[in-house]
Amino acid sequence: MKTILEAKNISKTFGAIKVLNKVNLSIKEGEIISIVGPSGAGKTTLLQILGTLLNHDKIKESSLTINSIKISGLINNKLAELRNHHLGFIFQFHELLPEFTALENVMLPSLINGLSINNSQIKAKKLLCELGLENKINNYSNELSGGEQQRVSVARALINNPKIIFADEPSGNLDTKNASDLHNLFFKLRDEIGQTFIIVTHNQDLANKTDRKIKLLDGNIIS
Repeated sequence: MKTILEAKNISKTFGAIKVLNKVNLSIKEGEIISIVGPSGAGKTTLLQILGTLLNHDKIKESSLTINSIKISGLINNKLAELRNHHLGFIFQFHELLPEFTALENVMLPSLINGLSINNSQIKAKKLLCELGLENKINNYSNELSGGEQQRVSVARALINNPKIIFADEPSGNLDTKNASDLHNLFFKLRDEIGQTFIIVTHNQDLANKTDRKIKLLDGNIIS
């Protein structure tokens, strides 16, 4: 399998506090990776750096490569372009825009990417139907259950065919059944389209199912 992400000597300090300490991580295409550890271990910081939402410290031999592209050499607009073309994001609080319907929320990234309104609409409808939301396409987020809102956010993350989806506590705000349904959806997407996932989670059931469990403690990978 092709290596889709390579992180070398990734460190991060905030003032005098060292949050990550020379983390090395290699991820293959189609892997589902969980990042676990106690609160304050550096999990979300690592996820944000891997997802290019946060810069790592510039130290000797540190680098981040995604889909064979070296991140450190990219200027801001090129970085935004890479993020929009190659990466998808799912958050604990789905971050749907309340003034837009489910369909419009899913369409947004593809419109930003330059897809026509008509083609974007076709693609978004297809994704929502595949995720069991064919009867909720025109509903606003406050008309959807928590599980439905999170599936809309999954569709939004998928619309630009990203190489990697980064998920930060994606089921942390869901009940047991909806959490289980969401986890099963991740594995279905991996099996059917080869989607790669990097997931920060406190959910041990999900972590134990993933291909690899990366355990962080005090900014270091300990297993």
